[in-house]
Amino acid sequence: MAKLTLTTIRDFVGEDLGTSDWVIVDQSMIDQFATCTGDKQWIHIDPDRASRESPAGATIAHGFLSLSLIAPLGMDLGLAPVDASAVFNYGLDKVRFLTPVKSGSRVRLQISMTSVEPKDNGRLLIKGNAILEIENSQTPALVAETLTLVVP
Repeated sequence: MAKLTLTTIRDFVGEDLGTSDWVIVDQSMIDQFATCTGDKQWIHIDPDRASRESPAGATIAHGFLSLSLIAPLGMDLGLAPVDASAVFNYGLDKVRFLTPVKSGSRVRLQISMTSVEPKDNGRLLIKGNAILEIENSQTPALVAETLTLVVP
């Protein structure tokens, strides 16, 4: 895990910040996400139908559920400088959903820092490259360019 500070953050540009622990994306997590978002498509919440009709042969996580894992796993990897007063998800420049995450799969995050851009009032904009891997899959679930705003 990286130990970024406001003083050393630029030293990590171009560096891999690490790989997170595995997280299980189970049916309970998928169902909770469906309830929160109102996205209750059968491919996500009906295991019986999904096993019969889905190309994946099982229910799959919502793409945005997979995407939402980047923030907490990135924080676990130390993306936020330890001496910052606040760190905000500022957005995404590119996201590509490459492989569906089947219910019961384990995923983990690899993240690297591609740039740090100074903003007004001493704030910094971190651009990162995030890859959400699926255990035993050659192709990741998604790749994304992340933007994180750091407030000193």
